[in-house]
Amino acid sequence: MDRVPVWFPNQPSKNTDFICPSYALLWTGKHVSRMRWGEMTDQITQLQRATPKSAPNRSPKLRRVRWAEPWSVGAVVIAAVVLMPLIAVVWIALHPTDNIWPHLLSTTLPRYVRTTAVLTLGVALLAACVGTGAAWLVTMYRFPLSRVMEWLLLLPLAIPAYVGAYALVDFFEYAGPLQTAMRSVFGWQTSRDYYFPEIRSLGSAIIVLAAALTPYVFLMARSAFREQSGSIYETARALGAGPFARFWRVGLPMTRPAIAAGTAIVMMETVSDYGTVSYFAVQTLTTGIFSTWLEGGNAGGAAQIASVVLLVVFLLVALEKTSRGKARFHAGARHPRPITPIRLTGARGMLALAACAVPFVVGFVLPVAVIGVHAMGEPEQWAAPGLLQALKNTLTVAGLAAGITVSAALFMVYGVRLTGRKLPKLLLPFTTLGYAAPGAVLGIGILIPMAGLDHLIADTWERLTGKDIGLLLTGSSFAIILAYVVRFFAIAQGAADAAMGRVAPSLPMAARSLGQSLSGTLRRVYVPLIRGSVGTALLLVFVDCVKELPATLLLRPFNYNTLATRVHEKASLEQLEQASPAALLVVAVGLVAVILMARSESASDLS
Repeated sequence: MDRVPVWFPNQPSKNTDFICPSYALLWTGKHVSRMRWGEMTDQITQLQRATPKSAPNRSPKLRRVRWAEPWSVGAVVIAAVVLMPLIAVVWIALHPTDNIWPHLLSTTLPRYVRTTAVLTLGVALLAACVGTGAAWLVTMYRFPLSRVMEWLLLLPLAIPAYVGAYALVDFFEYAGPLQTAMRSVFGWQTSRDYYFPEIRSLGSAIIVLAAALTPYVFLMARSAFREQSGSIYETARALGAGPFARFWRVGLPMTRPAIAAGTAIVMMETVSDYGTVSYFAVQTLTTGIFSTWLEGGNAGGAAQIASVVLLVVFLLVALEKTSRGKARFHAGARHPRPITPIRLTGARGMLALAACAVPFVVGFVLPVAVIGVHAMGEPEQWAAPGLLQALKNTLTVAGLAAGITVSAALFMVYGVRLTGRKLPKLLLPFTTLGYAAPGAVLGIGILIPMAGLDHLIADTWERLTGKDIGLLLTGSSFAIILAYVVRFFAIAQGAADAAMGRVAPSLPMAARSLGQSLSGTLRRVYVPLIRGSVGTALLLVFVDCVKELPATLLLRPFNYNTLATRVHEKASLEQLEQASPAALLVVAVGLVAVILMARSESASDLS
């Protein structure tokens, strides 16, 4: 008997050309038989026994066709685009024009590494303590305004860290309102008459970054505390465990994976920060990239420092994964009993409220108040030249980047799920590395190779036509959009993968059995069902693009400003009044995202 290919339902990766969830089609070489699974079991067994064992499952021609599927090829191309900047950084670092490794190791690199380590550990420790403590209080206790504080503690996410740095310096510096009031009240004349800590310092940078990044830990710790069973804590109380013992010996060990994940995000964001540390004159690895490249004119040296930053980030990711070890905590099979919060009144209640209010005031109220006062003090700055253009540029590049990022993520995740090919499936996790890479690192990995390609295109066109078309890639916003896509692809990819995983497999299979193409199944089945997750991913990517500063500073064309770069330029020149309108616009965009996220969490809690 001739070799008989068999089409099985629910197995898209095995010779699937026609899918139906309830029956299979069997081709015998002459006709197609339609039968139920129970009826065809014996026939399939007989056909497989009659088929020579040496016969291949698929012909070489079919294998070549399947490898050429546009979904597989597209997934590989998208992964290559996302990973290319990181590969370029490593390549440039290993093949620099001028090798300055000896100079870096003997002069600035140890200082950069030491300062970055102190800053990262300080921010991580402070954010982990404050975020975990606030999550424990709002989950386990009821005190005045406790339910309100659950959402107010999310608002610092809307404040970029560099905006918080400008506000903190303006409020606490010698000419600021606090020290001015102190001198007026106590009759001091100069700074020699009293002691006040230095504002532009490493300690201030730690406080500002921790205030801006604490919500990451708070969100994950609060979710982990909520998922725990209330009976565990009731048992601990019955055994005589006090409030601190219940937190330290019961709640904290069970929540450690979530806290570790949030703290790892905080550390990666700290390593990648540029606006805050440069304003506070703190020399880190990221500021070293800018100074080595822009001031020293050594792109190879900047790439070598960037490779050190990549190594640090990868170590942080590995540390987060290994810190949990083999510890696992599982809920029972039955629905866990919800936690019953303990009511705090009197001094205890006010103390809990104050503990939660401090990070909210430092992370949100102070920056918004300082920036708002400056913006209202000189309302003519809202009509300043360049502000409207910076807003248009921001909306354009952030909107395009968000649309491209989410579309590419949907295409890649769908392609990997559809084909099941090993290479796209292997590359999919690596596409999340761009989010861990700082914007300055991506700037080097994109600008240097793209500049060479841009000059090659321009020179070739000029030789062929005699016309100079200029720099098409680096002379436009293309490089910025590409950096945003690479930087925030992990957000869209994670949202798309999780959303598609929640769609029942029978729905797309039924669509295919009714004659829908692969693209039609994606458009008519998946997209309507995951519309909410896609919208959330679009919003998050858009907001992150609006706030992104290092990559935009490195990749923007001449005289091209976004809201983030305008805020940085004006604040660096101590022109906070001119920077305030752009800063408030950035904060407003972030607030929209936080409010929508809070509403979605409220809806999920009610459901």
